[in-house]
Amino acid sequence: MKKVNLSRIALIILVSLISYIILLLLIVNFEKQNPDSGIQTFYDAVWWSTVTLTSVGYGDLVPTTSEGRLVGFVFLFGSLTIFAILIGQITSIMNNLKENKRLGQYGTNLKSHAIIVGWNSFGKTVTDQLIGAGKLVAVITKTKTDIDFIRENYSTGKVFALYTDYHTIEHLNKANIQDSSMVFVNLEDDTEKLVYILNLKKTFKDLKYIVSLDNADLKQTFVSAGVTYALSKNEIASKLLASYIFEPDVAIFNEEIIAVAETDELYDIKQYQVLKSNPYVGLQYEKVFFEIKRACNAVLVGMVKCQDNNRVLLKNPEGDVTVEEKDYLLLLVNGLGEKNITKLFHTKEGLID
Repeated sequence: MKKVNLSRIALIILVSLISYIILLLLIVNFEKQNPDSGIQTFYDAVWWSTVTLTSVGYGDLVPTTSEGRLVGFVFLFGSLTIFAILIGQITSIMNNLKENKRLGQYGTNLKSHAIIVGWNSFGKTVTDQLIGAGKLVAVITKTKTDIDFIRENYSTGKVFALYTDYHTIEHLNKANIQDSSMVFVNLEDDTEKLVYILNLKKTFKDLKYIVSLDNADLKQTFVSAGVTYALSKNEIASKLLASYIFEPDVAIFNEEIIAVAETDELYDIKQYQVLKSNPYVGLQYEKVFFEIKRACNAVLVGMVKCQDNNRVLLKNPEGDVTVEEKDYLLLLVNGLGEKNITKLFHTKEGLID
């Protein structure tokens, strides 16, 4: 295709150059018939044609014969055509640059962001929650109308949208997938998700992957395939629905704490890594429980011990459990308490790689 285009361009240039030389020779031949004409040589014709085609028009050289003026009209309309083509090409290039940027073709330098492969209403809900938690998101879709919706509803500083065939693994580098914190594979059916993840892991082995399943029986299959977290929509929904039936108040509270707290009054469960500067390093879990409740009105509900790349979840542990650097504390906290916790712990919520 490129060879055809280059050949066509070369042919156009060659024909244009030949036509230009023929017109110059014609006007020299016509103007020589009038000794008073300023166009007597080929050089004079080149100078006159240059100022005419560029619309400068100094007026020091003009055709004086009828035939010469006829050729002059050709150059005059030629200059208008050249400018029209030039302006059209510049406009086309600018529009292409703008469109390619809108479609994400120039990539992004986001890091520690969440990537969503595939876009639908469920993906939108996940994106809303991530943005509410202050996370950056990159969405990869092969449907242009999705890009239009994303650009209209989300800030480019928070959500990067890429229009591409996500089955071509190399294209995912434009979303800086290698520096992402998590890849959410949001395709239409479970079989397509499994095949896609297996292909993706051939290139990006060390990334963390998460999927939502329609069939809960496939959960172990996905985990065996290397998925970090496999969740079943129906399983979670059924548990919440059952809770609404026999303990509705608990269900209402559960629904609130699994979502992002959007106001200072709403509650959420968050996790914070224990840094070296954390004031509770070296203290017993029970003492930290009461200290955090008193200082920030937050409830410590559990912790995660990270040892040798293994994560051990301790839910409201008993006994002599010590809070150590690089542990994660799980807290039930409202929006106001979150601000106090962030200031006290010197870190924001979430995983730290």
